[in-house]
Amino acid sequence: MIRPFALPVVAVVALGACSWVEMEPQGREIRVAMPGQDLSYCERRGEVTVSVRERIGFFERNELKVRDELEVLARNEAPRLQADTVQALEEPIEGEQRFAAYRCRGGTTATRETAPAESTAGNGGAETFPLRND
Repeated sequence: MIRPFALPVVAVVALGACSWVEMEPQGREIRVAMPGQDLSYCERRGEVTVSVRERIGFFERNELKVRDELEVLARNEAPRLQADTVQALEEPIEGEQRFAAYRCRGGTTATRETAPAESTAGNGGAETFPLRND
């Protein structure tokens, strides 16, 4: 038999692994640039600050899941600024993070326009994409 106090603990831990942030359809089209990546060829459209709960009660949520949700929220906000690319300006702090929003496609440089997502595989970088919750 499960003790009465164990049930709330199990529920909080299970909820801590859940993702409550849904990717909006227009957010799927938004590229995420690596921090420090040169976006000088892009037009800066503004900044967005997004936040999620990093704790549930006394339990801290998985850091990777929190980062992923922050990125999804930034991607969801970018179209409102007529942006197609977001770039983190800082590390997440207590479930909050700032992103710069840019419009990079349709620029004047043809090579940048056709391939705005520069390959970072040659220099040890990686591009990330949020996990789907299907």
